[in-house]
Amino acid sequence: KQWYQRRVAITAGDYFCFYSKHLQSWLFTRIQCCSNMPRVKGNFLERLDQGPVICDGGFVFALEKRGYVTAGPWTPEAVVEHPEAVKQIHREFVRAGSDVNQAFTFYASEDKLNNRGNKAGQHGVYKINKAACEVVREVVDQDSEGYGLVAGGISQTPCYLTYLDKEKVKEEVKKQLVVFKEQKVDLMICEYYEHVEECEWHIEAVKEFMPGVPVCASMAINEFSDVHGVETGECGVRLVKAGADVVGINCHFGPFRCIEAVKKMKAAVEAAGLKAHYMIQPLGYHTPDAGVQGFIDLPEFPFGLEPRLITRWDAARYARESYDAGIRFIGGCCGFEPYHIRAVSEELSAERSGFFPANSIHGAKCLEIHTKPWVRARASKNYWSSLNPSTGRPYSAALSRPDQWGVTAGDSLVKQHEEATSAAELEAGRLHKESLGN
Repeated sequence: KQWYQRRVAITAGDYFCFYSKHLQSWLFTRIQCCSNMPRVKGNFLERLDQGPVICDGGFVFALEKRGYVTAGPWTPEAVVEHPEAVKQIHREFVRAGSDVNQAFTFYASEDKLNNRGNKAGQHGVYKINKAACEVVREVVDQDSEGYGLVAGGISQTPCYLTYLDKEKVKEEVKKQLVVFKEQKVDLMICEYYEHVEECEWHIEAVKEFMPGVPVCASMAINEFSDVHGVETGECGVRLVKAGADVVGINCHFGPFRCIEAVKKMKAAVEAAGLKAHYMIQPLGYHTPDAGVQGFIDLPEFPFGLEPRLITRWDAARYARESYDAGIRFIGGCCGFEPYHIRAVSEELSAERSGFFPANSIHGAKCLEIHTKPWVRARASKNYWSSLNPSTGRPYSAALSRPDQWGVTAGDSLVKQHEEATSAAELEAGRLHKESLGN
């Protein structure tokens, strides 16, 4: 009777397997994989009040590896030029269990689309953001069974580094917000800020232009400070005071350093008597050796990072530690592939009404039906969680020496412009690198 109550279609072959004591656990796994328990619905903040909300992972690196994003500018014109490629990544994240699906609008400010000879500006910010919203909305409507939410996204702007002018920055931000307001996104994510001041300005612009829309704000900083030395905890306080409903960390650092950074924010916000939810969207790479600028300082950035990639078991541990730390909006950034988000979803199944995403591996129990006995012996979560995987490179170094140039907003080396990078600028950078001895 219990089997019928699960409303699972069991084939005649499965009935045969049921009577085999050796394969009973496999049958249970089969039924669990078919089970699709309901998740929490409601608006974004209501969901956060009730439990974890899973966001999607990284698009920029995933699409660059697939040949649809240009490394260097990392701008999102693929939503116009190759919309099916972007749709496929969205579909995979939805299938992996993401609740919030972010429009691929990273680095879509007008000044970034035209920066240093980049040709993405020919499309314009409005066209790119509109296409991004339409692409993600189509996938969410078709594939999420009514559970998906759509987020608009904005990030740091070159004009902040160049001018440090609040009104210029907010003007660039509002150009991007026009489409998000028209498309009625469910929430806004202000992400990837190295300077808390710029993030504050962006939050203010969203609150002014899109009143009533929940605002998430995350910084690409470590557990100590932003790049101007403002302590991480103080950054969290300032973001909440600027009007953010959810604050946290994204990108630049690996999962476990980002958890420590959000803990600092949470402690400081609570000590200040303020209230907020907390978010985290780390890299899918281990970065214990990264300096203040994160993985961008590592010599492997951007084309040699694969040996640092986290496993799905690292992703599961990250999800559990994030949840235990009081973080409720949990996702990933560069390097976080759909299978990482699936691991996050599986780990937090009990906290999400028993929901399991498609083709869940259920603690590796799926390996019980492998043909090789030594692989069947690995059919346990404990085996994989305890594994210390090798790189397969006999002379690979465990850590790297990061570049630490110490240049940030206001420095001539980071001033931006529409013209292509000149030979003189490249030479200045080479000489600066030599002077640092790296």
